[in-house]
Amino acid sequence: MSVWSMTFFPSLVRRERASLAATLLAPVVALAAAIILNLGLYVVMGRDPVSVVYAMLLEPFLSWASFSEVLLKAGPLLLIAQGLAIGFRAKVFNIGAEGQFILGAIFASAIPVWFPQATGVWIWPAMLLLGAIGGALWASITAFWRVRLNANEILVSLMLSLVAVQLLNYLLLGPWKDPNGFNFPQSVMFQYDAMVPTLISGTRVNVSLLITLVLSLAAWIFMQKSFAGYKLQVGGLAPRAASYAGFSESWAIWLSLLIGGFAAGLAGAAEVAGPLGQLQRSISTGYGYAAIIVAYLGGLHPLGIIVSALVMAVIYIGGDNAMVSANLPIAAVRVFQGSLLLAYLVAVAFMRYRLEWRQSAENTTHRSQT
Repeated sequence: MSVWSMTFFPSLVRRERASLAATLLAPVVALAAAIILNLGLYVVMGRDPVSVVYAMLLEPFLSWASFSEVLLKAGPLLLIAQGLAIGFRAKVFNIGAEGQFILGAIFASAIPVWFPQATGVWIWPAMLLLGAIGGALWASITAFWRVRLNANEILVSLMLSLVAVQLLNYLLLGPWKDPNGFNFPQSVMFQYDAMVPTLISGTRVNVSLLITLVLSLAAWIFMQKSFAGYKLQVGGLAPRAASYAGFSESWAIWLSLLIGGFAAGLAGAAEVAGPLGQLQRSISTGYGYAAIIVAYLGGLHPLGIIVSALVMAVIYIGGDNAMVSANLPIAAVRVFQGSLLLAYLVAVAFMRYRLEWRQSAENTTHRSQT
């Protein structure tokens, strides 16, 4: 005897178009979900969740000194994320911004290390330009292997970041080590003309923040108004259509990676010529990886990335506060950053897809026993 039964199963159906309200709400929901999730983590760890949230999310806004540090942190995050987002929208996933950031710092440091007595207002602009070129050259290695041998750019760029760290260690423990630095792995202190001028007096915020905002505007114009940006977006959204229209995939890969490397290298140069004033091993602070979260949290849109860079900078500065006042380990701060990205990806999934319950009929045969 045959018996037909109905079963229901969930299915994700792509929406025709995500609404503007859902697009704007997704990062807000992700931030709220990350806060709730981490509150539970702090309770399990035996920390006072109220004290942690106060130190992490409120203290950075309570004084001008703290907020100026937020602006200082937001600069490199914003600059790197803007460069990465251009490639991400073209489906070119540059995960090696950390290495390109380090190479930018190394290239920029070459001028004050080799010419410590040089003077003139040309030094810091030359350092920024040389750092940007260094980051782009490091990214070009990934582009070459991706185009010529079809190597995965995610793996190549990520592995090159490890190489960049070892190159930095070699220089600071060898030829670029400060002979008067008490055996610390660092270069000589840079001369005054090698430092980026201060933008806001009484703080460490420098002119590189203004440059970053100008380049953010340029990124918006490039992606929204230029034909080259349009070709990149089409190549990412519809590769077959782009190929049919004659758009070069190799050109898109080279351009995306070079832009990302240029931005990361410029950020590295601004870091050594700004708040650090010398090349140190601590230059590798994870900006290149955190910028990936910033790019996606901003919806890969130049204007949204500005807001997400500020949010991530608050987490950085607030995390330092929480480590001191609430005895929070640094790993917990990184978990907060990772959970924020995870929550955003889930929110975006439900923004682009809707959940539907579908039914199916199953034929079950029962044999009677006599």
